[in-house]
Amino acid sequence: MVKRLVLLAFLVVSGVFLSDRLMAQRILGGMSVGMNLTQVDGDEFFGYHKFGLNIGPMVAVPFGKGRNWSVSMELLYSQKGSYHSGSADSTRYRLTLDYVEIPLIIHYTDKNLISGGVGVSYGRVVNFKETQNHYYDNLYTYQTGLSNNEFSVIADMQIRLWSKLWADLRYQYTMKSIRTVVVDNPWVYPRNPFTRYQYNNVISIRVTWVFNQQKGTYVPPRHTDNE
Repeated sequence: MVKRLVLLAFLVVSGVFLSDRLMAQRILGGMSVGMNLTQVDGDEFFGYHKFGLNIGPMVAVPFGKGRNWSVSMELLYSQKGSYHSGSADSTRYRLTLDYVEIPLIIHYTDKNLISGGVGVSYGRVVNFKETQNHYYDNLYTYQTGLSNNEFSVIADMQIRLWSKLWADLRYQYTMKSIRTVVVDNPWVYPRNPFTRYQYNNVISIRVTWVFNQQKGTYVPPRHTDNE
């Protein structure tokens, strides 16, 4: 699996840098960098309190009348997880989940200024660490181990800021739970144990530079006398 991801990384990065010379009118190449605001639904903590990196190259192929539609593929290093620090006690919990991700997204771009898209993503865990203390040392009984694979859905919105620079707001949610736990600590929850399914819940704020895209000037379509 790691060898396949390395090979895919090479192909995507090669596509980014070759697209400018070989297929400037057909394939767009770019680089995205930004941050994730993350939480894990089902861990008994709430709020996007963990911050992580979101970075990687992308390639996009415009299609359709006016080339308003496009399909893009990215290769991302994306840091997810959960963090909680108690304000009135020494409770502390941190779940670190670092992924290599391959999003595939269909976009529609209006007037070369604003773009919206939906898609799916496959992710592979490359780093995992869980730290907890005080009341939450024995909060869970783990029913399943952490899944190394993640499949998620994506909603994406981009706005052109200047020239070839785009601002990107993205929401991503896991389709299948990454882990199943039973919450059974009577000191924290004085009731019968209950099962929780855990899902990554991520908001990404990024900027993307598209190397070989035309400058963001909207030109209305031309009409001939025969139309």
